[in-house]
Amino acid sequence: MEKDIQKVLLTEKQIQAKVQEFAEILSEEYKDKDPIFVGVLKGVVIFFADVVRKVDIPCQIDFMCISSYGGTSTTGSIAVKKDLSADIEGRHVVILEDIYDTGNSLEFVYNHLMAKKPASLKICTLLDKPERRRPGVTLKPEYVGFTIPNEFVVGYGLDFNEHYRNLPYIGVLKPEVYEK
Repeated sequence: MEKDIQKVLLTEKQIQAKVQEFAEILSEEYKDKDPIFVGVLKGVVIFFADVVRKVDIPCQIDFMCISSYGGTSTTGSIAVKKDLSADIEGRHVVILEDIYDTGNSLEFVYNHLMAKKPASLKICTLLDKPERRRPGVTLKPEYVGFTIPNEFVVGYGLDFNEHYRNLPYIGVLKPEVYEK
């Protein structure tokens, strides 16, 4: 796997420092609110686990699974493969997301959850890639870890065709790997 990485964009140490920062902020903001942290599978699973293990307040967790990507580009259509198990009406909800890219997926999830009438709904994303944002997407995550350039990144949950998720850092994949 390492041979396929052009460069390390974010080290494990940088990521873990940001995870700790997010956990402290979320713990303070949501104390006495019993929030539900929602992860959008699969990419978020490592970031999600790291954050919720460091949050030191009572909370619930739940997951959604949507399908929109294949290879290096979006397919343009989004389908809910697994919806929430919990009823979020009147609850404080935080979407934990691995990467805010075109905005298609996150906008879909946000609107889907807003229709369930939560008391509040905020977004916490590890990565923001604004150069890829689709025109017209206006969501502004409340919590952003790192703004990154328009490069194909893998690791720490992010994949290329379901591989590289287990890298402990975020790296830029060599173009010759995904242009095959």
